[in-house]
Order: sequence, then C-alpha cells, then structure tokens
Amino acid sequence: MKTLQDILYKVGIEGISGKPSVTVSLLSYDSRTVQQGGLYIAQKGTQLDGHDFISQAIENGAHSIVCESLPKKCKEGIVYVVVKSAAQTMGVMASNFYDNPSEKMQLVGITGTNGKTSIASLLYNLFSQEGHRCGLVSTVSVKYGEKDIQNTHTTPDAITVNQYLKEMVDLGVSHCFMEVSSHGIAQHRIEGLVFAAGVFTNLTHDHLDYHGSFKNYRDTKKLFFDTLPKTAFSLTNLDDKNGSFMLQNTKAKKYTYALRQHADYKAQILECQFAGMLLKIQNQEVWTSLVGYFNAQNLLAVYALADLFELPSIQILKQISQLKSVEGRFQSFQTTQGITVIVDYAHTPDALEHVLETINTIRTRNETLFTLLGCGGNRDREKRPKMGQIAAELSDKVIFTSDNPREENPATIISEMIEGVPPEHYKKVLKVTLREEAIAMAGQLAKERDIVLIAGKGHEDYQEIQGKRYPFNDFELAQQIFSKTD
Repeated sequence: MKTLQDILYKVGIEGISGKPSVTVSLLSYDSRTVQQGGLYIAQKGTQLDGHDFISQAIENGAHSIVCESLPKKCKEGIVYVVVKSAAQTMGVMASNFYDNPSEKMQLVGITGTNGKTSIASLLYNLFSQEGHRCGLVSTVSVKYGEKDIQNTHTTPDAITVNQYLKEMVDLGVSHCFMEVSSHGIAQHRIEGLVFAAGVFTNLTHDHLDYHGSFKNYRDTKKLFFDTLPKTAFSLTNLDDKNGSFMLQNTKAKKYTYALRQHADYKAQILECQFAGMLLKIQNQEVWTSLVGYFNAQNLLAVYALADLFELPSIQILKQISQLKSVEGRFQSFQTTQGITVIVDYAHTPDALEHVLETINTIRTRNETLFTLLGCGGNRDREKRPKMGQIAAELSDKVIFTSDNPREENPATIISEMIEGVPPEHYKKVLKVTLREEAIAMAGQLAKERDIVLIAGKGHEDYQEIQGKRYPFNDFELAQQIFSKTD
C-alpha cells in the first residue's frame, strides 16, 4: 500500500484539503467498487459524471477523493484533491500506486487502424518461443504467466493496465506487447506508462463516430509517438501515407519498414497461396502459413521489432516460419468438397479491400467468390456504403447481413451498405438479416472449389443485439454448417 502523497507524485495539483499522509488501499474510478481505505477518482465521462457519485464512494469506504471541482459540502475527515483533469492524472496515480511497472520491462505499444492485434499477438508468440517471459494486452485477450483473460476494451483503463503490468513484473515478464487504440489515447488510458517502443501500422477510415473527423483520428494516433521518451525507439510503416507524419515530433529513435518504399526494413512477396506465402525479408527467404499483403506487412513489422531488440536474424526467421494465424484473421478451412471458407475480422473499408484483393490474387477465377458481411450498429455510419461498394466490386456474390446491430435496426444498416453498391452490381446482392441464416445460405450456394469470405466479426464469440450479448462464433458456426453440406 502507498500513502496518498506517494500516489500524487508528478500529479499537477490545483488544491488539496486534508492530510495526504493517509494510506491508500485501492484505487477506483467506479464508486461501486470502492473499498474501505480506498481512493476514488471522479471522472467526467461522456454519459455519466463521477462527481455525482462522490458521496456514494465515501459511503463505501473512500477516505480520499480526486476530483476536478469540490462538492458543495465536503465531508469532515475526507481528503479532497483537486486536479485539472482526473482522467489524465489517473494514469500517473495508477503507475505510482503499482510501483511504476512499465519502467521495469520492455513495454511495446502497437497502434494503427488495422494489424494491431496480429502484430502484438505474433510478437508475443515469437518472443515467448525464444525463451522470453512475455505479456500481451490485445483486443482478444490479456496473457501473462498462466493467465488468459478475455478483454473488453482494446486498451483497458489505466488502473487495470497498471495492475496487469505489476502482476507481470512480479512474474518476471521482460517484454509486454500492447495494443494502443485511439480511444485509449484520447481517454488517457496510457498516461503515465513508459514505453520502450512504439509501432505504427496504418491509418484508414474508422472510429469517425467518436473522433469526428479523419484529422482528429490521425492526430490522436500521433500523440502516442509525440510522448515517447528519448530512450525508446519508434517503428513506422512507410507504405502508409501517414507513416512519416506519425514520427514528425517524436523524441524516440526512428526506424521504418515497407514493402513498396525504400525503408530500413524491406520485404517482398515472392509467392502467395491459400496455404501460405514465400517472403523475402531483408534479402532472406522465409515460408509462412500466413497469407496476404497485409500479413506480409505485419510479419515485416514483427521481424523489424525483433531485430531492434537484438534477437538473432536466423532465429527470427525460424520463428516466423512457425507462427500461426491469429484467431479470426484470415482464418480458413477447406471442406471435403474443396470449398475454401475464410473468416476475417475485416470491419473497415481498407481491411475488407485488402482481404478481397488477396483472395483475388490467389484464386483462379474458375470459381465463385462469396462475401458475407455486415456493419456494426451505433458506430461509424460513413463506412457502410464504402464497404458495400468494395464487397460488390471485388466479389462474385455478396450476402449482406447483421454484424453487431446493437440498438439499431439491422435492415437499416444493410440498406445503408447497399446504397454504396454500383447499379451494375445489384444482381450480385442478397440480403439475409440473420447472420446464422446468411452463413447457411452461403453453405447452400457454394459449390466445389468456391471461396466463401465471412467478414467483420473475426475472433468475436458473441453477437450484440439490443443491449445483450448472445453466443456467436463465425468460425465455429461455419465449420458446423459447411460440414453438413459435404
């Protein structure tokens, strides 16, 4: 346990009432989870204001309150600390409370629209196979030691992140690979963390419902690199037009990777099949079971980062040759009829285009390519017609269906996707609102050697409808349905 004074180290304090020498047993930003001797941080959220729950936090045992404005009546015996931004200072306080665990390991942050989960997971697997004790904080899960925790946010809140990192340090973890989302940056969830490295993958249309514009989205991502320390290094993808922009103001040492541009780390695809690819990375050939241009970029980033951490080149290539596809990322199986079924998380226009272009590069054109997809409800509506257009132009048949409709009407979402379909492609389009029925439809229509892409949900094992999550796994359901058609 720490004293409040210890926890407030490096925090910009605008006012304090009471003695900061009290011992703090727990940090919390949720009044319902406060325990005796705890510190409650009152944040102003998009829907709720934590200041409205200060009295409840005190009733539950909080003896210290961090807030942006004092309540009308301050309770005697309670320490009140006023700060400019509770959200921004929470990360610093959490780091102090947990003994600044990020300083005691090599913490690597991966940010960008697409590729974060794949790169983080592949790095975790590669470094683990090389004998390093590793941690992973990804969209799919948080892993360290024997723990494998299902994640609810790409980047968890600052208190939870530091708690994970502290437990990793206690287990002797030397490297942690962490996805850094734009929401996580904007909401200060990584504040106070010390990164040893930062990786930029790419930037495409996503999350504009939250950020308001592409410029705001881009600038939010850039903030991560702006705050990297001089002791860190940064790695950026020069094939993306925003790659150089990301590193303009970073203090970290700069490195680059690319397939199409001159860069510090180079690669090219020599051969590509559904079974895998032959790559040339830094003039050395390696076969991988991963498929597609986007995976070639991901593997090059993995190679570059491993090399910058001074792993032997021959060992990096050996491990790359043994890496398996991340769950829900171009995850495929083949039926006894020879139908190839691919499940991919592609939920942005750019990601969908990359997956379909990869398939079209490999296929013979003597088969039918079916694409099944939907778009999430209560999210960025601008991308819906774009995804509809891409699917129709790059596929032979398209089945528009539900993704996670949330509180929206699935039929409305499908209609907005179809708005982007050029008239000459209308005859390709089918509408099946229920996703399970849509997958069953694909199973009925697909013939020998055909290809079925099920896009959008990837690793997710649920479908979110009207505030409830129902069990739903594209890959498992597709295996069941297509086994019946064999």
